[in-house]
Amino acid sequence: MISIQVQQLTKQFGPVVALQGLDLTINPGELFFLLGPSGCGKTTLLRCLAGFYIPEQGRILFGDEDVTRLEPHKRNTGMMFQSYALWPHMTVAENVAFGLEERKVPRDEIRQRVAQALAAVHMEPFADRRPNQLSGGQQQRVALARALVIRPRCLLLDEPLSNLDARLRLEMRAEIRRVCKEYKLTTVYVTHDQKEALSIADRMAILDGGRILQVGTPREVFKRPVNRTVANFIGETDFLPGTVRGVTGGRITVETVVGKFEGVAGDPVHVPAVGAEVTLSIRPECWKLSREPAARNTVKGRIGACVYLGEVAQYEFICANGTGLKILELNPHHVDSASRGELHATATSEDVVVLAS
Repeated sequence: MISIQVQQLTKQFGPVVALQGLDLTINPGELFFLLGPSGCGKTTLLRCLAGFYIPEQGRILFGDEDVTRLEPHKRNTGMMFQSYALWPHMTVAENVAFGLEERKVPRDEIRQRVAQALAAVHMEPFADRRPNQLSGGQQQRVALARALVIRPRCLLLDEPLSNLDARLRLEMRAEIRRVCKEYKLTTVYVTHDQKEALSIADRMAILDGGRILQVGTPREVFKRPVNRTVANFIGETDFLPGTVRGVTGGRITVETVVGKFEGVAGDPVHVPAVGAEVTLSIRPECWKLSREPAARNTVKGRIGACVYLGEVAQYEFICANGTGLKILELNPHHVDSASRGELHATATSEDVVVLAS
């Protein structure tokens, strides 16, 4: 297992700055995700790690080795792309063996390592088939085996599940995590799929405009986004503008158009001062509906539009002043017409995240 360090990395394409002075440390054996909107720089960073792009400034370290300008084939990284890029004229075993043959590995060792790699992804029975005889999920497993067979120092994955249907994506998420942990591989995984990242990542980085906005565990990033961009990208949220009226013992009191709320700072390093203009972020699933108001963080209103999905209901909650909120209720109790009267929506202080405007 190796660590990966990115130090002040800058990459330009003509006048366009794709990466701007990035600093990032990925721990040995970590399954680390890069997320962000299209054009944010996540694939550019992955290709810099692979050696396909050479940065204008900064360094990339694999362990203690500076690989910033090392050729891709000398970095010993396993790579999986959005397109699996399997050779159609080769069998599964031949596709997996290709990288070892290029490295002049002895034939007996190739057979042994190919068998081990196919076993790791449960594809041993398909060794003699060709790619066009496989399903999408099976092709994805072959591409993973091909990346593993060279015994890479790290694994680099670029949207590997985007060509699969929803059921296969769910299956392969768990499979990729299992294989990475079994092989103790430091893995960097690029995706735009938030659920994919939240379900299997050890940690993740959110990028935008070539910069890293936040690094943390899935729970940290989801529960404590440091700014509005991160909160808006990861999951759904209600935003309420307001003004800070007090800061006491880690709790921040904010006056909004629908009432006062007590919350916590999204970025604990930069706690807003009294009088600052801020934005509250409250996830739809954090609201609780009841007939009676709570002591704090309560909004009076009524249910407008309702989408009933069995185990969950999605509500449009209309506050007394006309402000609309999104509310998600698990095991819903407020769907029928009897619930169309006045209700109160309440959120705990831990679920009210205060963001700098």
